[in-house]
Amino acid sequence: MQALLGIDVGTSGVKVVLFDEAGQPLAGALRDYPLYQPAPGFTEQQPEEWWAATVAAIRHVMAASGVRPEDVAAVGFSGQMHGLVLLDGQGQVIRPAILWNDQRTKAQADWIAAHVGVERSIAWTANPPLPNFTATKLLWVREHEPDHYQRIAHVLLPKDYIRFRLTGELACDVSDASGTLFFDVAARRWSDEMLQALGVPAAWLPPVHESHEVVGRVSPEAAAATGLATSTLVVAGAGDQAAGAVGNGIVEPGAVSATIGTSGVVFAFTDTILKDPLGRLHTFCHAVPGAWHVMGVTQAAGGSMQWLRNQLGQLETAAAGLLGIDAYELLTQEAAQAPAGSEGLLFLPYLNGERTPHLNPAAKGVFFGLTSRHQRAHLIRSVMEGVAYSLQDCLALIEGLGIPVGEIRASGGGARSPLWRSILANVFGRAVTTIHANEGPAFGAALLAGVGAGIYPSVQEACRRFVRTVGAVEPDPQAVAVYAAYGEIYRSLYQALQGEFRKVDDLVRRFHG
Repeated sequence: MQALLGIDVGTSGVKVVLFDEAGQPLAGALRDYPLYQPAPGFTEQQPEEWWAATVAAIRHVMAASGVRPEDVAAVGFSGQMHGLVLLDGQGQVIRPAILWNDQRTKAQADWIAAHVGVERSIAWTANPPLPNFTATKLLWVREHEPDHYQRIAHVLLPKDYIRFRLTGELACDVSDASGTLFFDVAARRWSDEMLQALGVPAAWLPPVHESHEVVGRVSPEAAAATGLATSTLVVAGAGDQAAGAVGNGIVEPGAVSATIGTSGVVFAFTDTILKDPLGRLHTFCHAVPGAWHVMGVTQAAGGSMQWLRNQLGQLETAAAGLLGIDAYELLTQEAAQAPAGSEGLLFLPYLNGERTPHLNPAAKGVFFGLTSRHQRAHLIRSVMEGVAYSLQDCLALIEGLGIPVGEIRASGGGARSPLWRSILANVFGRAVTTIHANEGPAFGAALLAGVGAGIYPSVQEACRRFVRTVGAVEPDPQAVAVYAAYGEIYRSLYQALQGEFRKVDDLVRRFHG
């Protein structure tokens, strides 16, 4: 038996799952690592802590599965996108990684917009300059940490650092590279035009590959650390959204995914490159060779529920530990006691600014319509509903590009909640399906590894064999009408408050920055 290892380097932790050739999980492990916020709007992590967690998770999975190291045919990767990892000439980390949801780089995004131009940025990279993208983070280091900047020899993305530690090889893949603002998404290569315009040496960027391509083997040092064999192939992998789409079967026209992870994403496959002229949607290379995807992003989807759990759900967290269940189960059970629409309580999920459709890092989270009648159940449900309204904004823009939406598949941790799936179906006004596997991007990473190892002939064929839907939630006409009415107010609130968001942002920087 040959096995395939999928590694997903996420924002809150690394998930490692070992699958057999039929796509069935044999063993899995999740290891957390800290998130550091040294100043308002800053989010960072230590790459060494990613690696330590990955080693621990791999060793656990190998021991739990009983699979011999030489029977692991290949390793595939997925990971949080946009993060900046800087290495010196000896391959040592220079500073903590600046993450995708870091908001410190608005000035650098504005500088690119002014000196390069939004239209040229979209023409060269298919995307506008945003604070989330890797390029703005690198410019921030150049401006604020010149000593660190002078030491740079290599610029990597999070999963690519872990692959570097596993193989000793520097590499990237087309899907993850698409989120850097350094990449020509149409031509699937680094953009010489953008690199020259920004004054960034092309030599700092690694070779780029299609997601299924083999880029190396497990090094002797990594084999000793992890328990893997040096014969094991390692493929390029994909950014978390593209890998998750592979694991969800979004590899052919018509199927769309709605993912509720830390962020929220509506993701659509396209076999031709399509661009939103206003840059509200991202256009990236897919993990499928010769294909692209369009996606809208909600910065804080599951992240909004995580914030609520941390601030208001301490009792549920303690009880869940005693009961052996997830605290979110208890919170959503309480949310189900409130009616659709939360009796007029609306939540704007802009806890980390917002991307789609507003492209505004200064946007703030808001509870609107709060009265003395509202209880915790309304608060919890309104957070879930606010995330669904935000994802509906993404879906509407995707349909506006003429992309067919034949089926919506829910995925991510939030999709495990029957209530959240029901809310999505009612806000979207159409059925929402789920698939049999719940391993997310790690499953997609393993399928990519199987293609690279020659076990499957193509990404599409692997998905046809192993990805299947297991259920659908149909919309309720009465709830659809409720959410359509409240959705109009939700969208108007941003327009009414966007000026105040900027004022608050300025005051935070003035008094607390």
